[in-house]
Amino acid sequence: MILERDPSSPITVPAGTFRRLLGYLLPYRQKLLIAFSVLLAATATDVVQPILIKIFLDQYLIPRHFPRIVLSELGALYLSLVIVTAVLNIIQLQLFQILALDIIQRLRIELFDKAQDIALSFFDRTPVGVIVSRITNDTQAILDMFMTVLSTFVQNVTVLGGILIAMFSLNAHLALYCLILVPVLMGVMALYRKFSSPVFHRARQQLALLNAKLNESLQGMAIIQSMRQEHRMRREFGQINDAYRRARFRNMQLNSLLLRPLNDVIYSLTLIFILWYFGITSFAHAVNIGVLYAFVAYLSRFFEPINNMMQRLNFFQQAMVSAERVFQILDHDEFAPRKIGQDQPQITQGEVVFDDVSFSYDGQTDVLKHISFTAHPGQTVAIVGHTGSGKSSIINLLMRFYPVERGHIYIDGVDLRHYSSQELRRKIGLVLQEPFLFFGDITSNIRLGNHFISDDDVIQAAQFVQADRFIRQLPEGYHAPIGERGATLSTGQRQLLSFARTMAINPVILALDEATASVDTETEDAIQQALTQMRHGRTTIAIAHRLSTIQDADLIIVLHHGEIVEQGTHQELLARQGLYYKMYLLQQGQTM
Repeated sequence: MILERDPSSPITVPAGTFRRLLGYLLPYRQKLLIAFSVLLAATATDVVQPILIKIFLDQYLIPRHFPRIVLSELGALYLSLVIVTAVLNIIQLQLFQILALDIIQRLRIELFDKAQDIALSFFDRTPVGVIVSRITNDTQAILDMFMTVLSTFVQNVTVLGGILIAMFSLNAHLALYCLILVPVLMGVMALYRKFSSPVFHRARQQLALLNAKLNESLQGMAIIQSMRQEHRMRREFGQINDAYRRARFRNMQLNSLLLRPLNDVIYSLTLIFILWYFGITSFAHAVNIGVLYAFVAYLSRFFEPINNMMQRLNFFQQAMVSAERVFQILDHDEFAPRKIGQDQPQITQGEVVFDDVSFSYDGQTDVLKHISFTAHPGQTVAIVGHTGSGKSSIINLLMRFYPVERGHIYIDGVDLRHYSSQELRRKIGLVLQEPFLFFGDITSNIRLGNHFISDDDVIQAAQFVQADRFIRQLPEGYHAPIGERGATLSTGQRQLLSFARTMAINPVILALDEATASVDTETEDAIQQALTQMRHGRTTIAIAHRLSTIQDADLIIVLHHGEIVEQGTHQELLARQGLYYKMYLLQQGQTM
């Protein structure tokens, strides 16, 4: 697994992560400017309110002077400011939330697009649940930051600026003392970030592992229940869940110590200092009650945005950790093999040549060793061998799921690397042992979004592979809904649909990866004729589990530990009485 580090290893968030996140704001500069302008207006109307109370105290309440009209106007102005502030805050909050949703929508699209381009070897090493956690949970944490943290920080910094201006206008000397609080509070924030970063990283790691285990358990529920593995799965899930709980509890401990409580202590000490200051100055001259009220009110408002920011540090730190995990995927440089050269060759004849091809998944152990063979146009080449002999690797290389490391593969005399992915996918029809069906209906699973395939083409393809009969027996026929992974259909029916899907694109080359291994004998008999028709006029590379299905192949290649040990026709290989002969007798239930 390459995305999750050892939880005991030191964890840091790159310094440029936040700057990179802010870069996602650039395409939305206009929206950001509007939101910030509304925020400034809301801040201004909010900061002015204590000044009105000061005026009331100093000019009217203390002197016991109560002109009805003036006080009514003052009260109406204060009420208007409160209402306007509330309305402006609602507007600016919605603007920042819309901005955040736009950014996360773009980020998730980038992640999904990236996932389409990453090499299959990445998915071989990384649990699906871990990747899903990056695209869902981690982007949600970033969304929370943009929706609450960013707007809160911008708003509170703006409010702090306005409050400091008001405090200096009331008492510049005392305001200077209050400025000492800024580095103190910044130190508290820095201390929190230092200790919380590894805690949040471990919590996110455990959440990803939790999702991976949950995904694995749900997908393998039939095996779990049939093999009586419920207790083991509960134990393993419980261990991961407990590790996640401990990580989150550690986070809560940090929050309870370094966030609001410590901030409240600093506020109380500052309030005591201000009251002491006004008490001392009262011996020299009279204290202006309005100024005292306004200063205490501003001090409270000074700490309110700081409290908000301190509380949001929790979300901010989560977002930074999540962003770093998301950028790991976006920066991953292990791409699916791509074409080289500017030419756009076309596959027309379907001749396939493997020339001294060797391949390794891990860079250490070769699963294919010096493979060479030729499939002439229209020929069927069958590949057989025991499990782990490298049969499927030949199909993987032909489909260019993995790069050819040593040797060459040619189609119609052109190196495989020179073909575009679109040309390979349109001209090579792949049928896998385990057919994958998408959520939708029968027609959409055969068409697969190819608009050039008409409804008539879909029906003809289904008829060609003998799937039309069972499709028309369904209540809604070709529009019958298909659940996740085609769970409502039998294995044979799913395989027939994958056959129809392949024939709908009318490929030049067929790649059959044990296409009948999961099909029952009755269904196999029904589609064997279809396979014969499918192969007619097309080059076919067929990996076979049942030797009875490839006896008419033009060439049979026998693999053993990644090497070609025999090749020839069915009769030729039987006559040699080698590995193929032994495999054939074993399947026929005979003894030598």
